[in-house]
Amino acid sequence: MAFENLTEKLQSVFKNLRSKGRLSESDIKTALKEVKMALLEADVNFKVVKDFTKAVQERAMGQDVLNSLTPGQMVIKFVNEELVKMMGSETAEITLLPGDEITVVMMCGLQGAGKTTTAAKLAGKMKEKGKKPLLVAMDIYRPAAIEQLKVNGEKQGVPVFSMGTGHSPADIAKAAVSHAGSNGNNVLFLDTAGRLHIDDEMMAELEKVKSSVTVHETILVVDAMTGQDAVNAASSFNERLDLNGVILTKLDGDTRGGAALSIRAVTGKPIYYIGMGEKLSDLEQFYPERMASRILGMGDVLTLIEKAEAEIDDEKAKDLERKIRKADLNFNDFLEQMQQMKKMGGLSSVLSMLPGVNLPAGAEIDDDAMKGTEAIIFSMTKEERNNPALLNPSRKSRIAKGAGVDISQVNRLVKQFEQSKKMMKQMSGMMSGKGAKRGKMNFPFGL
Repeated sequence: MAFENLTEKLQSVFKNLRSKGRLSESDIKTALKEVKMALLEADVNFKVVKDFTKAVQERAMGQDVLNSLTPGQMVIKFVNEELVKMMGSETAEITLLPGDEITVVMMCGLQGAGKTTTAAKLAGKMKEKGKKPLLVAMDIYRPAAIEQLKVNGEKQGVPVFSMGTGHSPADIAKAAVSHAGSNGNNVLFLDTAGRLHIDDEMMAELEKVKSSVTVHETILVVDAMTGQDAVNAASSFNERLDLNGVILTKLDGDTRGGAALSIRAVTGKPIYYIGMGEKLSDLEQFYPERMASRILGMGDVLTLIEKAEAEIDDEKAKDLERKIRKADLNFNDFLEQMQQMKKMGGLSSVLSMLPGVNLPAGAEIDDDAMKGTEAIIFSMTKEERNNPALLNPSRKSRIAKGAGVDISQVNRLVKQFEQSKKMMKQMSGMMSGKGAKRGKMNFPFGL
């Protein structure tokens, strides 16, 4: 995730704080200086960092902290609370009109921020909530953008309204509202044209759209990988268009992530969603307290559970739990768990949300490495998958050839599997009374 460097540096600071029995004012100032440098290196806006460290220092210098038996923990608590405050404290939602009234959402942003894809994902989420969304193609300068919206709309099962490139965006918006009224659509997403840079012509065009139809939500989509440029873009758009909220994309990329911490503080506008990948489920609701928890290396178990509940079948989870209780597992179960992991965004995504599991900065988990394991299992016969005890040396040799791997990889997988079965047998007694939902949180054997 974007904050690996920041997380690592903050945890180093916190470790030093915890190691001291009592804290002096000098200890706190030194720690906060390191926190300040870590935030600046993560590309957080300078004024935001200055206000943040000042707020933490004022709270941390109190006698309650200096005389506390656990002063380090109290300072960390203040850092967490001020981080949450910096990002907005409350979770913000897109406001929808009640019933069948038409909510018009105007999506805007620079080219390459992921606006068109995000518009389609948002429409998909509204469809899941029982709404009847309509995507509106308004980029009259790039026919490819209109086609892209149609492709993305089809992926989400959401209709797209298009008039091609021969009409003004304002006229398309008016026609789309009329079309929605006739066809029962109650949430419109206006996918406006982007530019490589902010210019008056683009802003004037967006202002004209807002004056031609009633826009209930104006949402800016910004690319987290552009750092302070994302914050500057948010400020410029907000000055002209009075934004309701922001969606931050590409937060799963190799970026310092400071934009996520700065945007709310600089613009006063909430972050609605963050994009953590390509799938619909990778567009996550933005929870300031959960993001602060991730940044501080405390994990984000709530989001992980929500992903599991959304992606993993209840009956399969219950069946897996029954098998774990009996330690009656086979390679089909292994395969099933790997596929569940993929649905939840892959192993690296899951690990980033687990407390205490912090990969070193720059370390990567190759989720594609699972493909080799899948190939080995797919090379087994139905009987071998169901009964791993059948796997003698000649069968393993045949499986290795079929999967295109060395036999040592097959041996390693079988060994992992056997060790996992023993571990599951030991754990089975601890699972009684935990409920079927517990089964949803089990991860692939040996991982």
